[in-house]
Amino acid sequence: MSNNVETVREFMAAWSALNAEQLVEYFSEDGIYHNMPAQPVQGHEKLKVFIKGFIAPWTKTTWDILNIIGDGDLVVVERIDRTEIGNVKVDLPCCGVFEMRDGKIKVWRDYFDMNTYTKPLSKG
Repeated sequence: MSNNVETVREFMAAWSALNAEQLVEYFSEDGIYHNMPAQPVQGHEKLKVFIKGFIAPWTKTTWDILNIIGDGDLVVVERIDRTEIGNVKVDLPCCGVFEMRDGKIKVWRDYFDMNTYTKPLSKG
């Protein structure tokens, strides 16, 4: 298993701490997070602001890796993000594609069904 796969595994686990500063450290300085369908966010400062805003209402999250494959600087992860927002639980199937550079995330694209995330929140 490559170091890039291990780095992405560590990154997935780090989300449970809900710490934007810690998460941003996994990205290269010019790293990009493209959380579909939102616009891509690039660079540590913008990533930090985006992630802080995104996780602000979360009270807990655990990301379960279903499948992970790596080939050189490419890592693909199929997972279920299990997130609690107050008393609402959301289980969100996702697929993340990571382009790595020198052990850091250069580009992360995350694909999921937004309705799967927002529908439980509208009932909460």
